[in-house]
Amino acid sequence: MKTTASRNRSRQGILLIECLVYLGALFAVLGVAYSVCFGFWDNAIALRRNADDIAAALRTGERWRDDVRAASAPLRIEDSPYGTLLHIPQKTREVVYLFHDGSILRLSDGTPWVSLLTNVKSSDMREDKRRQVAAWRWEIELKARRKSVRLHPLFTFEAVPNPVIKP
Repeated sequence: MKTTASRNRSRQGILLIECLVYLGALFAVLGVAYSVCFGFWDNAIALRRNADDIAAALRTGERWRDDVRAASAPLRIEDSPYGTLLHIPQKTREVVYLFHDGSILRLSDGTPWVSLLTNVKSSDMREDKRRQVAAWRWEIELKARRKSVRLHPLFTFEAVPNPVIKP
């Protein structure tokens, strides 16, 4: 017959095994929660970066549209060793846009080149002739920050010089 002391020892052994099982289960749950939390964290950071890129592209496009609307003479495209230049003559100055090395740069009289937008995959500025006016179209594609993307960041901006400059 077992004594009280031997029963307590067997219960202590069982309690120790239970604690190890619970501890293992706790680490498994914490490991899964940790990986899920950091997956969400990475997605939130990527979403914020994408939103920042989209906002910067929209600001740059609106600035380009303002410059085109303020044109006082026909716009001119020029090929250079650095990339394609778009010259926008205005009343008191000339504004130049350049796509070079993944960046959109802007030059205005008396100021150095200013980087308006980075992380650009492609940029295409061209005249879009229509019946009555010579509109201008600018298509921008941003580089994807991830390898697998569902939606490519493409933007198209259109502007008409004001007053309307006939071709």
